[in-house]
Amino acid sequence: MTHECTDPVRQMHIRPGMSVGELVDAMGQAGAYNGGSLAEAVSITEAMFSDPLTTRFFGLAGAMVPAGMGGIVSDLLECGYIDILVSTGANLTHDIIEAIGCHHYHGTEICDDVDLRHEEINRIYDVYLPTEAFEHFEEFMQRVYSELPKGAVISISDLLQHIGERLKSGILATAARKGIPVYCPAIQDSMVGLQYWLFSQTNRVTIDAFADMTSLMNRCFSAERAGAFIVGGGVPKNFIFQSMLMTENGFSYAVQLTGDRPDLGGLSGATLDEARSWGKITEEARAMTVYGDATITLPLIIAATLERLGQ
Repeated sequence: MTHECTDPVRQMHIRPGMSVGELVDAMGQAGAYNGGSLAEAVSITEAMFSDPLTTRFFGLAGAMVPAGMGGIVSDLLECGYIDILVSTGANLTHDIIEAIGCHHYHGTEICDDVDLRHEEINRIYDVYLPTEAFEHFEEFMQRVYSELPKGAVISISDLLQHIGERLKSGILATAARKGIPVYCPAIQDSMVGLQYWLFSQTNRVTIDAFADMTSLMNRCFSAERAGAFIVGGGVPKNFIFQSMLMTENGFSYAVQLTGDRPDLGGLSGATLDEARSWGKITEEARAMTVYGDATITLPLIIAATLERLGQ
């Protein structure tokens, strides 16, 4: 392979009043390290969002809702830029907590966690969540679960639709109103799942963990093209990427935001190039991983993309 020095790094110049899109354009002209990756991720996301033949998957992992990122996801659902959402149960738990009028609070990671335990405050790094919020959450969830048809067999996405229809704001509420499926394949690993287990001790409603596969596969087989925007990794990332394995196609667009290392073999840090070896991403796919804190990279990428799309 011959290497050439033909594309110079452009020095960035910051001026007052720059828009987010202009800032990202300047980062792209510099084009180095994760700033350059972020600029390319914006370009890919713009192409993905503006392609009418692309079915757009969004994966949500990590403590994003407690950090205030849930509003971005619900806005993307509202604007029609997410066709299929796959989330951890934890993010949906915190989404419900916010939607019923409870809040996450600014705290500090420099603290005595034993003291917090005694004060009934739960910590997510520098975010505090009072135990009282979970008491309101339990009351709400048990009431919502009690409205499920007795003896019914439903899918996880139907369960989340049922919950979302009884909320006025947030991710689940917006998805339910817009008719966008929300999949949570590891729902047991969350307070949503624990509350359902509690409900199931005295009620007969069956959640079929495999029922969602048919509707998901139907979407995958009918998709002309597919795109994935992955925040974090874990179960949502794998659930999204494996969904296209049954088809002859892979993902044509992929953006991954992660802070994990690839050399430890974990899925959350695995590169998108690695996914090409499995056929999850096509050989020709436009794909970019941006390393860093998603509470920084996600707002920048989405703001710059929406600016380019004229939103």
